[in-house]
Amino acid sequence: MDTELNGVGRLYEVMKRLRAPGGCPWDREQTFQTLKPCLLEETYELLEAMDGQDLALHVEELGDVLLQVVFQCAIREEEGLFTLNDVAEALAEKLIRRHPHVFGDAVADTAGQVLRNWEAIKQTEKGKKPDRSAIDGVPAALPALLKAQRTQSKAARVGFDWEDATGATGKIEEELAELKEAVAAGDLQKVTEEMGDLLFSVVNYCRFVEVDAESALEGTNKKFSRRFREVERRIRAQGRALRECTLAEMDAVWDAVKVEERRKGGA
Repeated sequence: MDTELNGVGRLYEVMKRLRAPGGCPWDREQTFQTLKPCLLEETYELLEAMDGQDLALHVEELGDVLLQVVFQCAIREEEGLFTLNDVAEALAEKLIRRHPHVFGDAVADTAGQVLRNWEAIKQTEKGKKPDRSAIDGVPAALPALLKAQRTQSKAARVGFDWEDATGATGKIEEELAELKEAVAAGDLQKVTEEMGDLLFSVVNYCRFVEVDAESALEGTNKKFSRRFREVERRIRAQGRALRECTLAEMDAVWDAVKVEERRKGGA
């Protein structure tokens, strides 16, 4: 193996060696279908590493995601279809083409202008259907909150948006009122629909205040888990179990944990 290759080139050669006859039996057996869960798992592990301060872990998790890209390129090269270099070249060309304000004479002074230009260029690219929707391209497998945010952002790039956050908050109030009416009527199907509308509206408001809805909810998940575990620990320290406590007793411990966290500078 050529030790003079750069890091990415060496990685690709290692991958091809693993897939070659006489290489690794496990690597040789992998297909796109078997790699799908690996890619998903590695992506979530990378997202978790991005929230921390462990740089070595961040490097490792980035590498694991890169491995998934390299793995797929190696399979396609075996099929005579494309290589890792083809992917990198196509990406570089796309970035240049979609940034005419950097590589050409176009003007874009704000992030909003950049995104609008990006969408306009996408609509004219070779191979794009003339009736392509502005919200096409949102992956079906995305988590629902992230999918809602991406869909709303794409619609906003073509002008389908509130003028400011007031419209978004007004929509939340409207949807909450409709949800309450559905609950009062006892119509479960309608309740489900209105709950979805309310969540969609909250995600839209998140976009206006530049908060990532998925990250915000995950942060609250972690905060709740942390505080709940501390409630359990404190009650066990009293020689009791949660099921032996009243809700009021558990709430009192919860409030104490919350106050203590905030005093220490927690969320």
